[in-house]
Amino acid sequence: MNQIDYYQAKLDFEIDSAELFNALAVDDGRIVVVDTRSALAYDIEHIHGAINLPHRSLSGEVIRQLDSNMLYVCYCDGVGSNVSTKGAFALATGDVEVVVLMGGLEGWKRDGYPTEGRRERSGPRASVAVDRYRDDDIRDVNSRC
Repeated sequence: MNQIDYYQAKLDFEIDSAELFNALAVDDGRIVVVDTRSALAYDIEHIHGAINLPHRSLSGEVIRQLDSNMLYVCYCDGVGSNVSTKGAFALATGDVEVVVLMGGLEGWKRDGYPTEGRRERSGPRASVAVDRYRDDDIRDVNSRC
Protein backbone atom coordinates (compact mmCIF):
# COMPACT_ATOMS: atom_id res chain seq x y z
CA MET A 1 0.00 0.00 0.00
CA ASN A 2 1.38 3.42 -0.89
CA GLN A 3 1.01 6.59 1.17
CA ILE A 4 -1.91 7.98 -0.79
CA ASP A 5 -3.90 4.75 -0.51
CA TYR A 6 -3.10 4.52 3.21
CA TYR A 7 -4.27 8.03 4.02
CA GLN A 8 -7.36 7.75 1.84
CA ALA A 9 -8.30 4.51 3.59
CA LYS A 10 -7.69 6.15 6.96
CA LEU A 11 -9.92 9.10 6.07
CA ASP A 12 -12.66 6.73 4.90
CA PHE A 13 -12.98 5.41 8.45
CA GLU A 14 -12.55 8.57 10.52
CA ILE A 15 -14.70 11.60 11.27
CA ASP A 16 -13.76 14.80 13.10
CA SER A 17 -15.86 16.55 15.71
CA ALA A 18 -17.13 19.29 13.37
CA GLU A 19 -18.19 16.71 10.78
CA LEU A 20 -19.97 14.65 13.45
CA PHE A 21 -21.69 17.66 15.00
CA ASN A 22 -22.95 18.80 11.59
CA ALA A 23 -24.04 15.27 10.63
CA LEU A 24 -25.98 14.91 13.89
CA ALA A 25 -27.71 18.25 13.25
CA VAL A 26 -29.27 16.88 10.05
CA ASP A 27 -29.36 13.19 11.03
CA ASP A 28 -32.47 11.20 10.23
CA GLY A 29 -31.77 8.77 13.07
CA ARG A 30 -29.13 6.74 11.23
CA ILE A 31 -26.11 7.79 13.35
CA VAL A 32 -25.36 6.08 16.64
CA VAL A 33 -22.58 7.65 18.70
CA VAL A 34 -20.84 4.94 20.75
CA ASP A 35 -18.72 5.63 23.81
CA THR A 36 -16.40 2.61 23.96
CA ARG A 37 -14.93 3.53 27.37
CA SER A 38 -15.92 2.02 30.70
CA ALA A 39 -19.35 2.60 32.23
CA LEU A 40 -17.74 4.75 34.92
CA ALA A 41 -16.02 7.01 32.37
CA TYR A 42 -19.32 7.29 30.46
CA ASP A 43 -21.17 8.22 33.66
CA ILE A 44 -18.70 11.02 34.39
CA GLU A 45 -18.98 12.58 30.96
CA HIS A 46 -19.95 11.59 27.44
CA ILE A 47 -21.06 13.10 24.17
CA HIS A 48 -24.70 14.16 24.29
CA GLY A 49 -26.89 11.29 23.08
CA ALA A 50 -24.11 8.70 23.01
CA ILE A 51 -24.71 5.12 24.09
CA ASN A 52 -22.17 3.19 26.14
CA LEU A 53 -20.78 -0.02 24.69
CA PRO A 54 -17.47 -0.63 26.47
CA HIS A 55 -15.04 -2.25 24.04
CA ARG A 56 -14.44 -5.11 26.50
CA SER A 57 -18.14 -6.02 26.39
CA LEU A 58 -18.45 -6.21 22.61
CA SER A 59 -19.06 -9.91 22.23
CA GLY A 60 -20.40 -11.50 19.07
CA GLU A 61 -23.81 -11.74 20.72
CA VAL A 62 -23.90 -8.00 21.48
CA ILE A 63 -22.69 -7.10 18.00
CA ARG A 64 -25.28 -9.32 16.27
CA GLN A 65 -28.03 -7.29 17.97
CA LEU A 66 -26.89 -4.05 16.30
CA ASP A 67 -28.86 -2.57 13.42
CA SER A 68 -26.78 -2.96 10.25
CA ASN A 69 -28.58 0.03 8.68
CA MET A 70 -26.99 2.45 11.14
CA LEU A 71 -23.66 4.28 11.08
CA TYR A 72 -21.79 3.74 14.35
CA VAL A 73 -19.32 6.42 15.43
CA CYS A 74 -16.97 5.12 18.11
CA TYR A 75 -14.99 7.33 20.44
CA CYS A 76 -12.82 7.10 23.55
CA ASP A 77 -10.85 9.65 25.59
CA GLY A 78 -8.79 10.78 22.64
CA VAL A 79 -5.17 10.88 21.61
CA GLY A 80 -3.17 8.30 23.50
CA SER A 81 -6.05 5.83 23.74
CA ASN A 82 -6.97 3.18 21.21
CA VAL A 83 -10.20 2.07 22.86
CA SER A 84 -12.29 3.57 20.04
CA THR A 85 -10.24 1.64 17.48
CA LYS A 86 -10.73 -1.58 19.45
CA GLY A 87 -14.47 -0.91 19.59
CA ALA A 88 -14.65 -0.06 15.90
CA PHE A 89 -12.72 -3.21 15.03
CA ALA A 90 -15.14 -5.33 17.07
CA LEU A 91 -18.18 -3.68 15.46
CA ALA A 92 -16.70 -4.10 11.97
CA THR A 93 -16.54 -7.86 12.54
CA GLY A 94 -20.33 -7.73 12.79
CA ASP A 95 -20.63 -6.21 9.33
CA VAL A 96 -21.91 -2.83 10.49
CA GLU A 97 -20.72 0.51 9.14
CA VAL A 98 -18.39 2.12 11.67
CA VAL A 99 -16.05 5.10 11.86
CA VAL A 100 -13.86 6.51 14.63
CA LEU A 101 -14.17 10.03 16.01
CA MET A 102 -10.74 11.64 15.66
CA GLY A 103 -9.60 13.23 18.90
CA GLY A 104 -12.24 11.39 20.92
CA LEU A 105 -14.02 13.08 23.81
CA GLU A 106 -11.12 15.47 24.44
CA GLY A 107 -11.19 16.69 20.84
CA TRP A 108 -14.98 17.03 20.98
CA LYS A 109 -14.73 19.17 24.12
CA ARG A 110 -11.74 21.16 22.84
CA ASP A 111 -13.84 22.08 19.80
CA GLY A 112 -16.59 23.31 22.13
CA TYR A 113 -19.31 20.72 21.63
CA PRO A 114 -21.74 19.64 24.38
CA THR A 115 -21.38 16.73 26.76
CA GLU A 116 -23.58 15.25 29.44
CA GLY A 117 -23.01 13.29 32.62
CA ARG A 118 -21.62 14.41 35.96
CA ARG A 119 -19.23 16.85 34.18
CA GLU A 120 -21.73 18.16 31.59
CA ARG A 121 -20.73 20.98 29.25
CA SER A 122 -23.56 22.94 27.67
CA GLY A 123 -24.27 24.59 24.38
CA PRO A 124 -23.75 23.71 20.74
CA ARG A 125 -20.33 25.33 21.06
CA ALA A 126 -19.64 25.16 24.80
CA SER A 127 -16.83 27.15 26.34
CA VAL A 128 -13.49 25.73 25.33
CA ALA A 129 -12.10 26.15 28.83
CA VAL A 130 -10.64 22.84 29.91
CA ASP A 131 -12.65 21.05 32.59
CA ARG A 132 -10.66 19.18 35.18
CA TYR A 133 -11.91 16.08 36.97
CA ARG A 134 -10.94 15.50 40.55
CA ASP A 135 -7.64 13.61 40.71
CA ASP A 136 -9.34 10.50 42.13
CA ASP A 137 -11.86 10.48 39.24
CA ILE A 138 -9.03 10.61 36.71
CA ARG A 139 -7.14 7.75 38.34
CA ASP A 140 -10.32 5.66 38.64
CA VAL A 141 -11.41 6.27 35.04
CA ASN A 142 -7.97 5.67 33.59
CA SER A 143 -7.64 2.39 35.44
CA ARG A 144 -10.93 1.12 34.06
CA CYS A 145 -10.81 2.23 30.40
